[in-house]
Amino acid sequence: MFYAPAPLIVPRPWGPLLAFGLLAAAGCGGPTAADPPAGSAGDRPSAALCSRIEAALAHVRDTRLLDADVQGAWQVVHGILAFGPELPLAHDGTVSPALQHLLGGGRLTGWLLRPGKPGVVAVVEEGSTMGQGHPDQWLGYLSQCGVDADGPAGLPLDTPLTLAGRSFTLGDLLAQAQHDIRPGQEATWTLMALAAYLPTDASWTAGDGSTWNVERVVRMEAEADIFSAACGGAHRLYGLAAAVAARRRSGLPISHDSGWALAEAVLEDAIERARIFQQADGCFSIHSFERPGTSPDVFARLGATGHVFEVLALALDDDRLAEPWMTRAAQRLVTLLEQTADVDVECGGLPLSPRPEP
Repeated sequence: MFYAPAPLIVPRPWGPLLAFGLLAAAGCGGPTAADPPAGSAGDRPSAALCSRIEAALAHVRDTRLLDADVQGAWQVVHGILAFGPELPLAHDGTVSPALQHLLGGGRLTGWLLRPGKPGVVAVVEEGSTMGQGHPDQWLGYLSQCGVDADGPAGLPLDTPLTLAGRSFTLGDLLAQAQHDIRPGQEATWTLMALAAYLPTDASWTAGDGSTWNVERVVRMEAEADIFSAACGGAHRLYGLAAAVAARRRSGLPISHDSGWALAEAVLEDAIERARIFQQADGCFSIHSFERPGTSPDVFARLGATGHVFEVLALALDDDRLAEPWMTRAAQRLVTLLEQTADVDVECGGLPLSPRPEP
């Protein structure tokens, strides 16, 4: 299992599947009968790239420590998304798993939850660099906080959640999301959670009495504008990719006039745009899926390439991940990470202070 640093701006140009995608594009899975013998000319470049990817992940995982006095919930949740439930957090003079601290009612700037009806409300702070900036962002990321053989794998819905001394579960966040959903809202992270936790043919009644199902949310997101959405549309596309992948795994049909088919068309268009807008050095466009472009700013290239790669890592099958353009992107992305390994990056950057000795 691999966890990747997420909107990097660490946490985000890596995504929950970014390390997995980098490794897949580089051919870093276990050997198969078709693989060249170890040490052969065909094997060495792939092995070298795999080693670089593993080193980049280890650098962030093992040499940097999030601190509740410095970072907020936005950074910490992305760190959990990247490295899983055991990601450590310094707080109150000690170090413990960040997820345990958050779900156990620990203090952290931006982690604003309150009891609601029928579940738990996660407060949205638009434009915040510390708190939840979009509806259901915490729920969406916790539903994607790891990867397994089938793709994203999140925390179970019965995971305990302590709030103001009262006991809830992660399922209470999902119940509130289903209750609060309305036409036209940004449902990107909501969709991630619905795709992870509900059957793709599930339906429910929202708080205003209207009937919803997963396909209706998929259609709403697929019909919404991509280019003006958060981070160049990468998160909206990731949510659609997660939903389509869940539908395919279910074995249920995708009819030509369904929301699922519309989502597939939107994703195919985005994939082709990413490919044709890719820069000569392997980076993806700084304008993401909208138009080609580059920048002398290494962090602009890093953020855009990471966000686009995150979508592709989930949307592409194994054969397409292994295509040369994806390998070039993997090589360039890990090079950018190596070049910025010891530099603080934007509001999501991890601190440079070394992790204390146990």
